[in-house]
This record gives sequence, C-alpha cells and structure tokens, in this order.
Amino acid sequence: MKPSKKERQKLLAETIDANPFVTDEELAEKFMVSVQTIRLDRMELAIPELRERIKTVAEKHVENEVKSLPMSEVIGEVVDLNLDQNAISIFDVREEHVFTRNSIARGHHLFAQANSLAVAVINDELALTVKAKIYFTRSVKVGERVVAKAKVRPYKKGDKRTIVDVESFVGGELAFRGEFEMYRQ
Repeated sequence: MKPSKKERQKLLAETIDANPFVTDEELAEKFMVSVQTIRLDRMELAIPELRERIKTVAEKHVENEVKSLPMSEVIGEVVDLNLDQNAISIFDVREEHVFTRNSIARGHHLFAQANSLAVAVINDELALTVKAKIYFTRSVKVGERVVAKAKVRPYKKGDKRTIVDVESFVGGELAFRGEFEMYRQ
C-alpha cells in the first residue's frame, strides 16, 4: 500500500537527508510514484534538486580544508579534496564560456579550472603557479561537463616546489592535460 502524500513527503525528506546524492528516479522507484511527483514533492518541501544538494555537500566538505585561496576563486565546483594528494572539480560549459561562431569552449576556462584546482589541492597558505605545461586534446562544446582530476606528485617535506598533474575529462574522454609546478612556503 502506498503511503499518503503527507507520509510520502515525510519519508522523502528523511531519505534525502540520509543520502543527499539520491536521484529523483531512485526516489520515484522507491515510493512507486512518477519522477514528476517526486519533483513536485521536493518543490513543496523546498528541497533542492540533486545538483544543488551535491554542491552544498561538497562546499561543506571542502570549505574549511582549502588553505591557499577562497573557494569562490576556484573555477568549477570542487567535489572532492584531499590536501597534498588529489582533488576533483566539475565545470559545466555554458554559453558565456564558448566562442559564438562554433560553440567551442575558450581554452582559458579549461586552464582556469585546472590551475585553480592545482592551487586548491596544495596544503599551504601560499600556493602559486610557477610554470605550467598544458595540452588541449579535445574540443569542449557548450552543454558539456568537464571533470578535472588533480594529483599531487610525491615531494619531500620542506620542498619549495611541488608538481600537480591535472587531467580534465568530458565523459571518459581526455580533453585537457596539464603539469603545474607549484610554489609553496
């Protein structure tokens, strides 16, 4: 027997609170209602869509960890961060990021995402890019999602320079690769 609307909404709120990454489709299946019904329930309860919930959880997780720059200065949304180890950010390419004649993303946006992620992953109050070797391997179009993954190479305590490798993907396809030499105090 299906629960009443009031009961379903209560259970929906509890389910999302327990797992903010649950999709509307999964919720619809769980409560045996349509995806549209779930969306309407979420709207009535003022529960944001999945993308906003992910962003909120990620910001809470990484906000207090990044030392080298304010989160507002990181290009894209940082969704995972392990200082001096690795980090992941997501950047959705919109109309304002592309050339109007061909809808291809301007390279400086992909570079900015990768470079700011390389700075953010450094566990230091001052992290500056000294030099970068970058390669664009695929055009990125409007509407595509770029997932950048940064990995800090092993270094010795006291080293003033650290190498951060960043690879950016669209789907499973490599779109950008960069090697960032970072200065640290």
